[in-house]
Amino acid sequence: MPISAVFRLIFGLMVAAVAPLAVAAVPAHILFIGRADVPHGSADALVVAHLQARGLQISVVDQPRDYGHALADACHFSLVVISSSIRSRDFLPGFRDVRVPLLTWENDLLDDLRFTGRYKGQDFGEVAKEHYLWSVNAPHPLSAHQPSGMITMYDRDQSMGWGKPGLGAVIVATLPGQPEKAAIFGYERGATMDYDFIAPARRVFLPLDNDTFGQLNPAGLALFDAAIDWSLHDAQGCSAAP
Repeated sequence: MPISAVFRLIFGLMVAAVAPLAVAAVPAHILFIGRADVPHGSADALVVAHLQARGLQISVVDQPRDYGHALADACHFSLVVISSSIRSRDFLPGFRDVRVPLLTWENDLLDDLRFTGRYKGQDFGEVAKEHYLWSVNAPHPLSAHQPSGMITMYDRDQSMGWGKPGLGAVIVATLPGQPEKAAIFGYERGATMDYDFIAPARRVFLPLDNDTFGQLNPAGLALFDAAIDWSLHDAQGCSAAP
């Protein structure tokens, strides 16, 4: 038998031996941090249901007494999501150091997480009524293929958060007419955040509020999904260097 034929036979046997070991990909596991007893309610349950419908595995922590255990276990997850339903006084600053991707829509935590400076109303804040965004970085994956210029995230005015990120940020959308106020932005792993803090993994901010997820229009939902996907693409685990 020719050598080439022998090689093909051996290679075929090797593939046949390995093939039965193949298994389905393990779904990404998201740690969702929120609070169950929100006075005026929240859309956290809708967010969790949406993520689960996308095939993602979710572990929900919705009691402040459990935040410490969640922080200690963060390295076991692909992504940490922090809802605006949590109270800033219950927040554990250690979350800014977790070496897995982190996404939030709580503008009051942006300084604690080193997304922005420390002064509310100057470095971060919210507008009570807005439903437009100004897209400034259409080629970036966080833009969800939305065109440059004016886009709508909601069909009616909603409360929207914003921040003034550090120089290492990727800014995708701002509030219309206020280019200094970023509404969707992120940091790559290793980028310089505010306070000269080096991002331990990808970080993302979105302009949601406690109960606005259910009001997202198709473009807004696409932006939310793009933020989740972009964050998860950096899920290297805590052993990866920033």
